[in-house]
Amino acid sequence: MKDFNEISFRVRYGETDQMGVVYHGNYAQYLEIGRVEWLRALGVSYKDMETQGVMLPVINLQINFLKSAIYDDVITVKTRLKKLPTVRIEFEYIILNQEGEKLIEASTILAFMDVNRKRPIKCPDYILKKLS
Repeated sequence: MKDFNEISFRVRYGETDQMGVVYHGNYAQYLEIGRVEWLRALGVSYKDMETQGVMLPVINLQINFLKSAIYDDVITVKTRLKKLPTVRIEFEYIILNQEGEKLIEASTILAFMDVNRKRPIKCPDYILKKLS
């Protein structure tokens, strides 16, 4: 699939514990930032998808923690599509610190869902067209 899309930002104090280490639960939010920016780079926004009746709940999340991010680190979330989406869309991620050290490797699977019916649907055609 395509290369990684990247977004960098600084770890905020409120995302860390008393030792200045990023709380593990915050990595899921970092992955969401990566996903949203990946879609935005494709020309698709979550807001527009929801307006069109499509939501993307996470149905699987896997994180391999390699090294901790700490307060004030500038981290880079690298996101790419694992394979062409169907009813599911799969992403893989790498998060690096400013020294280029790998902090985590992760993957998520999300399901395309009809907002009103709360039922799975196929990936919208407008997304598939942008991927081809």
